[in-house]
Amino acid sequence: MFEHIKNHLFDEKELKVVENHLKKFPSKKSATLPLLWMMQDKYGYVSQEAMTYIAELLEVSSDHVLGVVTFYTMYFQKPTGKIHMQVCTNVSCMLRGGYDIFHYLSDKLKIKNKEKTHDGLFSIEEVECLGSCGTAPMLQVNNKEFYENLSVEKMDGLLEELKNKYGNLEYAKY
Repeated sequence: MFEHIKNHLFDEKELKVVENHLKKFPSKKSATLPLLWMMQDKYGYVSQEAMTYIAELLEVSSDHVLGVVTFYTMYFQKPTGKIHMQVCTNVSCMLRGGYDIFHYLSDKLKIKNKEKTHDGLFSIEEVECLGSCGTAPMLQVNNKEFYENLSVEKMDGLLEELKNKYGNLEYAKY
């Protein structure tokens, strides 16, 4: 099915998953999100090469794929830390200390927005609403886990918990 592509970033098993995604939708273009997710899950981010590759798989323009990647905050265009923390600073979280948490983490880890620590373990990102207004403030880890009802006082314990949970794993295995 993908013989026209010379250099594959997915292996044969992953290409079968791609084929299954394509069967779910009326047009190939509709599979953009799940293919980007597969790519990010494999490599930790979506590179320019990956965007071009997905465009080839789906027979769409590279601009379409770039537009999707830049629209959604769940896709990263550069490597993040093994533990990527997205701190919500939208209205509910802001009013309940979201910025305090973000600044505390930034100062403690000695990194700024969208940077990662020298050891590559942590990165932080300030984001808009993550849909947890009733349990604000909150942060999301690796696009998969929510931590809610947070405070600056809880951050040291959370960092230690995350270090123990993810610190010994290879990047793409989180």
